[in-house]
Amino acid sequence: MAQYCVAANARSEGSAYPETWIPQQVVTLGSEIQPEEAPRVSAHIDGFWIDKFETTNAEFERFVDATGYVTFAERGSAGGAIFRNGQWHLDSTATWRKPFGAEGPRAQPHQPVVQVTYEDALAYARWRGRDLPTEGEWEAAARGGIADAEYAWGSSSRLEDGRPGANHWQGVFPDLNTDEDGFPTLAPVGCFPPNPYGLYDMTGNVWELTRDSWKLRTGADAASTARLNESAPVGAYTIKGGSWLCADNYCRRYRPAARQPADPSLGTNHIGFRTVKRVPDARRAGMGGE
Repeated sequence: MAQYCVAANARSEGSAYPETWIPQQVVTLGSEIQPEEAPRVSAHIDGFWIDKFETTNAEFERFVDATGYVTFAERGSAGGAIFRNGQWHLDSTATWRKPFGAEGPRAQPHQPVVQVTYEDALAYARWRGRDLPTEGEWEAAARGGIADAEYAWGSSSRLEDGRPGANHWQGVFPDLNTDEDGFPTLAPVGCFPPNPYGLYDMTGNVWELTRDSWKLRTGADAASTARLNESAPVGAYTIKGGSWLCADNYCRRYRPAARQPADPSLGTNHIGFRTVKRVPDARRAGMGGE
């Protein structure tokens, strides 16, 4: 899959942040695949700009260097959560620079930044004069204008040529990852084909933070969602799109409709983000594309 990484890795460190215009639309959000994704609802979404790629370590480092910002994980050795050897561990040494802990590899420049909280992601977005997307904005962008498709690229779990369409777990979770897609954990951004809007990694690789607080949709089945709702952290925010840990035998959440609650004060090595910019009505005229 390495040929698809060129789009992201060819950017010079001083280049602009690539973004795409998402047109105003009415989009159907949700699915009936997982109980927390139901019911399907229609939403009006105003046009907005969104990053083509997940925010990378190189981009986040520019922010830290310019502002001296200290992430939540770095304050008082708070650390973060690491998935290792088939289970989750709290590790006080996990930070965005060392997302798998002190004994793990250093964060690579073109991989998505992880071990960041909602507060950290929003601070970065504000520094760039931007915001985190709402859940509706994020899902509209991820769907790429394809109506009623289960995946960001269409209705099949794989691309037309049989390859995985996203960085996710192949094999039997959590015991065996065959690494068919070439990435046992995080992948550099832009290593898989973009969706029809030209956006990369909207599903898989890392879950992405949104601006919206976690809540079940009106009409969701109370019995089937009770356990998830009760276990949701206080003050949780909604994350979207699945990650490198999503497997077909376990949750199959590398999809635009996928949604979960994220602890506002705990980073992990499978949650990242991208940013958006909304423009006033008067400036939208003629904005039909990039």
